[in-house]
Amino acid sequence: MKKYPSPVAGLTLSLLAALLAGCATRPPPGTQQIQLVTLNDFHGNIEASKYVWASAYAPGERTIQAGGIDTIGAALQAWRKQDPELLLVGAGDLIGASPAISSMWADEPTIGAMNLLGLRASSVGNHEFDQGRMELLRQQKGGCNSPRPDKACKFEGTYEGAKFQYLAANVIDMVTRKPVLPAYRIETSHGVKVGFIGTVLRDTAESALASGIAGLDFGDEAEAINRQLPELRKQGVGVFVVLIHQGGRTIDKFDQQDCANLTGPIVDVVKRLDPAIRLVVSGHSHKGYLCKVDGRLVTQSDMGGHVMSRIKLTVDTNTNTLRDVSATQEVMVPGAWPADPAIDAYLKKTRDRSNAALARPVATLAVPSVKREKEHDRESALGDLVADSMLATGRRFGAQIALQNPGGIRQDLESGPGNRVTAGQVLVVLPFGNTLVAMNLRGAQIVELLEEQWIGERDATRGLLQVSEGFSYEWDARQPPGSRVVPGSVKLNGVPLDMGSSYRVVTNNFLAEGGDGFPTFAKGGNRAATEIRDIDALTDYLVKREQDRKPAGVAAPLTRYKRVQ
Repeated sequence: MKKYPSPVAGLTLSLLAALLAGCATRPPPGTQQIQLVTLNDFHGNIEASKYVWASAYAPGERTIQAGGIDTIGAALQAWRKQDPELLLVGAGDLIGASPAISSMWADEPTIGAMNLLGLRASSVGNHEFDQGRMELLRQQKGGCNSPRPDKACKFEGTYEGAKFQYLAANVIDMVTRKPVLPAYRIETSHGVKVGFIGTVLRDTAESALASGIAGLDFGDEAEAINRQLPELRKQGVGVFVVLIHQGGRTIDKFDQQDCANLTGPIVDVVKRLDPAIRLVVSGHSHKGYLCKVDGRLVTQSDMGGHVMSRIKLTVDTNTNTLRDVSATQEVMVPGAWPADPAIDAYLKKTRDRSNAALARPVATLAVPSVKREKEHDRESALGDLVADSMLATGRRFGAQIALQNPGGIRQDLESGPGNRVTAGQVLVVLPFGNTLVAMNLRGAQIVELLEEQWIGERDATRGLLQVSEGFSYEWDARQPPGSRVVPGSVKLNGVPLDMGSSYRVVTNNFLAEGGDGFPTFAKGGNRAATEIRDIDALTDYLVKREQDRKPAGVAAPLTRYKRVQ
């Protein structure tokens, strides 16, 4: 029987052939072509992971395994045979919120992988600040002086740092009034100087640990980018590329050419850029797109290394200006390119060093997996489980209520044969290593805290707080932000909260400092920094449930908070 290639393989190989043919074309007289490959929001996904592929050029959706440094390395090796001067750059969140294989080693394996892949520069992302300024600088420069001494320099014994340059034009030290990292990097390809300018979203302070970014000012992205152009021009640069960790959304498919439906914060930033900037490589929103905004190309490549953008710059060498820019998206399908032995060996070494620790059995679940909720305004089974584990641990500090931000829960809690869950499967749920903080909040402050969920429409991106057993409330979407909690509906164990009474609340240290736009947390009194990690609280809770013959994951009605309209 004749065998036909799968639709995935067929589409990948046809796209590859077209792209390679394009790379081989000679540029018009008086011009030079520069090849860029970009990625964003890699988040330490050094292994392949699930990707839902919905192309503009093929019907339906395909769920496949995509990405992984072995596949990315193989693709880059093939593309560099076509153009050895190809430049690989990124748009932030290379690390942070990572799978256990990377996060258990302070993300040093991911930085090492980026070094091997030949990354030249990347903007910082908000997750690069997860462990604070000093840890970011250690990731850049190397060394073992880290706020995570249990993880730092445990992978190789030493850590040499990133060979690529992190860029942060809009992150300013309030004392020196200078960027904490370089604002730009100049790379030369085919004799043409290209200036890469990097920024992170100006709202990073809301998504980073306040104590870790003390003394830093996150400024307006467009203003910071435009400020760099005079200095770059003095150095002979006439081609400018923005690497920005800020993004948007569109109804168009990830590979739809010249989409015109991009929305979100990135649009305003792009519209305010100097006209000489015609290419913006974006990130943060974990979407794939090839869009036009005011005639400029704005790209993003999904997340997790599933997709890479291939961008061609046609430069007028007489005027040193960008004549044309075009891009395509390439799905990182394993096996589509000949392997890169060096990258394969690095991945094997990382797996071998990680597997023993990650394979340690923890407990048995009642179900094969406990799910996160992808609809932002809904309670989730996993959110309930995490909040309950925090409350169970926090009771020794007097806790009555536990609150968890959904953004801190990164993946579903999966299990293996017999519903046995391993340390690695637990770690991927809560990869940040946050610690628990107990505090006192009055009833009125708890209501104020709940109302903050809808301020500035942040609920659309960060979701609603996940709450522990016994705590409940109702909210009305018809009411304006600041007045959505139904009066009298906030209850603890069925009893309405007394607005003047004090209640003991436990949360993670990120929220405790006012993170995610919840300033009321920072007002809590009689604070106790437990130094107990959220991941340890969850692990202990799973073990205790199994010991009590009540394994976690039993289906329960999700009624801790309810939308009435």
